[in-house]
Amino acid sequence: MLRRAIAALLCLTVLASGCATVPITGRSQLDLVPTQQLVALAADSYAELLGEVELSRDPTWSPVLNGVGARIASSAEAFLTEHGLQSQIQHYDWQFALIEDDAQANAFCMPGGKVAVYTGILPLAQDEAGLAVVIGHEVAHAIANHGGERMSQLLLAELGGMALSKAVEEKPEETRQLAFLAYGIGAQVGVLLPYSRTHESEADRIGLILMARAGYDPRSAVGFWQRMAAEKGGEPPEFLSTHPSSDRRIEGIREHLPEAIGYFEGSRN
Repeated sequence: MLRRAIAALLCLTVLASGCATVPITGRSQLDLVPTQQLVALAADSYAELLGEVELSRDPTWSPVLNGVGARIASSAEAFLTEHGLQSQIQHYDWQFALIEDDAQANAFCMPGGKVAVYTGILPLAQDEAGLAVVIGHEVAHAIANHGGERMSQLLLAELGGMALSKAVEEKPEETRQLAFLAYGIGAQVGVLLPYSRTHESEADRIGLILMARAGYDPRSAVGFWQRMAAEKGGEPPEFLSTHPSSDRRIEGIREHLPEAIGYFEGSRN
């Protein structure tokens, strides 16, 4: 409640018109970056990143990624429409890339639907439903505009509230680094840390709904995050992490499962 109040106060004091509300949770978020600019920056960052990595052509997982991705994308667009945000759909040009890096158990989704999954997370996903947990979670970050919120915060904190278009023109490299941080590619301990944990919890809840609406059993999320916790081993204290502790995350997922299961059962009727 305190964080929500602080976010609402920030919206009022910084720029009354620069606020939005996260679907489902109702949390006020700072939104100072025009969607079109945010999506354009994300598309450039995505293309740049893919040009620097090795893309996997795994004959088993590549088609699975595209299939699961298409179903989650359709679910996300239905979600946006249901919450009166159908105008946002025009900004999505869904792309799904599988990056060859077995050391990275990770994935991300940039604004505009630019998704990448690292091969290192596939053994933890195990199957199509497990991959739906991953993609649903990452797409949830995008449709909840977490990237835009983070970019707004970073522009205020690092560049004095400079407009994104001006930042790209005058400080392109610094803006590029801020964009990657905003999109969750890399993490650091800092003043924005509490928002990052909030984003993760929101993405967990919305991601369950997205995968359930797409026809994947959301109960698969518990097993996935248990495997992720076992893989992480000794994790740092929660207050030093940009993510909720594994126990708290799984507890939150169990709490929201009944809501998601309702969507899952509805998708089968």
